[in-house]
Formats: sequence, C-alpha cells, structure tokens
Amino acid sequence: MFGKKKERREAEIPSSSLADIAFLLLVFFLVVTTIDVDTGIGLVLPPPPDDTTPPPPIRERNLMKILVNSQGMVLINGQPTAVEEVRERVVEFVDNANRANSPDLSVSPQAAIVSIQTARQTPYDVYINMLDEVRGAYAELRNSASMQQFGVRYDQYSDSVERPADDVIRQMYPMNVSIAEPDPGN
Repeated sequence: MFGKKKERREAEIPSSSLADIAFLLLVFFLVVTTIDVDTGIGLVLPPPPDDTTPPPPIRERNLMKILVNSQGMVLINGQPTAVEEVRERVVEFVDNANRANSPDLSVSPQAAIVSIQTARQTPYDVYINMLDEVRGAYAELRNSASMQQFGVRYDQYSDSVERPADDVIRQMYPMNVSIAEPDPGN
C-alpha cells in the first residue's frame, strides 16, 4: 500500500489552442504593421518616338531653357533667377505676356516648350521645387483661361464641367515640358 507510487501524467499543452494563438498573433501583426509605399511624381510620359521620324524643328524663340546647376542655382536662358520667380517667368513666356508679341517670348502657348535640365549633383528638393513652379505656372494659366471662358477655376471644374471643356483648356495651354538628361559635366 505504501510502496507503490502513483504514476503522474505529464501535463500536455493543447495544440489546438496554440494554433489559435499563433493565428491571432499573425492577424494582429498584419493589422498593426504599416507598409511603406514609395511615392513619386506623377507625370504622363509621351509615347516612345518613332526611330525613323526625325524630331520636329523647334524655333529658338519658343524654347525656354531652365538649367539648375549642382549648387542649386537656377538659370533661365542663361540668366540667374530665384526659384520664386520661375512661375512668373514661365507664365510670361508661355502666354507671351498676353500676346504682346515680344521676340523674347514664345509665339503662342501651343508652341512654347519649357526645357528643364539639371546637373547630376543638383539637390533633389531644388529639382522638385522647380517642377512644382513650372506645373504651377501652367495651372495658373489654365485657371485664368477657365475663369474667362466658363466662370469656374480649372482645378475645380473637373466635377462640374464636361470633358470637352477640359480638352479646350488643355489645347489652349498644353503642358509642353521637356526634362532633359542631367549634364554630366556639372
């Protein structure tokens, strides 16, 4: 009676509850974890050029050259310009100062081309600010034309005006922006 020990069963962990806990932890970490999504600049690229067709000739008068050097200095057609003045200068160039027919400005908004070229060491924030200023200039021109023709700002009427009206404004002020290869020398 005293000599015999009772056999003890070892405690077992129920495996079904372990699977439930693992699943709950997985769901928790999936919900809590954030996924870093890279963002970029939304640009609509033209279709690739046909190799057999030579590029059309561009009159020098219709080309505004914006150069940003490695120190972040902005040169418009060779003249130093502050980043804050770029929008005003692009508006004046594209719109030809309300058709003042100046020989330093484009013949028409449809013929105007804004070319942006940077150096490889150009600070990224200066490049982004430059693109914002050029895009802002076109937005300003389109807003002005939309107010004159439709009485609604261009950036607000996409919901209230039909698509053909949007096309009219885009044809009046097409965004002809060329982003040239960085200059390897600067």
